Amino acid sequence: MSHRAGFVSIIGKPNAGKSTLMNALVGEKMSIITPKAQTTRHRILGIVNAEDYQIVFSDTPGVIKPHYLLQESMMHQVSGSIVDADLILFVTDINEAHDESDVLDKLKGSSAPVAVLINKIDKSDAEAVKAKVDYWQEKLSPKAIFAISATMDHNIRGVMDFVVENLPEHPPYYEKDFLTDRNDRFFAAEMIREQVFKQYKKEIPYSTEVIITSFEEGENLYRISAEIIVERDSQKNILIGKNGEMLKIVGTYARRSMEDFFQKKIFLQTFVKVISDWRSKKNYLKQFGYED
Repeated sequence: MSHRAGFVSIIGKPNAGKSTLMNALVGEKMSIITPKAQTTRHRILGIVNAEDYQIVFSDTPGVIKPHYLLQESMMHQVSGSIVDADLILFVTDINEAHDESDVLDKLKGSSAPVAVLINKIDKSDAEAVKAKVDYWQEKLSPKAIFAISATMDHNIRGVMDFVVENLPEHPPYYEKDFLTDRNDRFFAAEMIREQVFKQYKKEIPYSTEVIITSFEEGENLYRISAEIIVERDSQKNILIGKNGEMLKIVGTYARRSMEDFFQKKIFLQTFVKVISDWRSKKNYLKQFGYED
């Protein structure tokens, strides 16, 4: 029996719904989903295994014009995933007013077939959907166009079938019981970061990095310690909040997400640390896993 396997890159602007789509396709909560743009900073692989195929989905940071080193690293990851791809899913928000020229520029770097996924159609009407389909057909003449709603699971099955049909014949790239190339520490850090995005406004989430300093796996209990890194003392004060109230909220919600994810009791400790301007310093970006 022949086996198919391939790399499928999900690309698009920030907030187009890429992470929600990936989670719907993989069926596990892999990528942080928050209403803020630019939540995904790393390329995260989500792996779908069946007897005769393996799909390696790659959720990438949203395409932006980079303003500092961290963002440049994020854009390198997008370009890398486009070059690697056997198939590209280009996610665009039906209500997106801006043009997608920066995304289209990136697509020029690839010879892989492209499917356009017009997302969030639950927030639109049939006429607008048809107009967008016609627009993309003319602009890109892609291999396929799907009108989807990643949150409502609408047409996700169709996308999945399309992906499987267009995978090249290849043996599996990863062990068949792998769901992702990321380890548990990565997901623990992401769940804390998700809460930072949800609980704080303004620039705080973008100035924050989460480092897991220890991760002890007991049979019934995981003991996890994390450092939340910010760029300035004023951010540290906001993060901790009056009498530590805000940090407590972050810790509580992150712990619940982890218990849900790992199916274990979690003991979580969080500390806040200031490293001034880490987003612009190469050695810290490297340490935090952003440099190739």
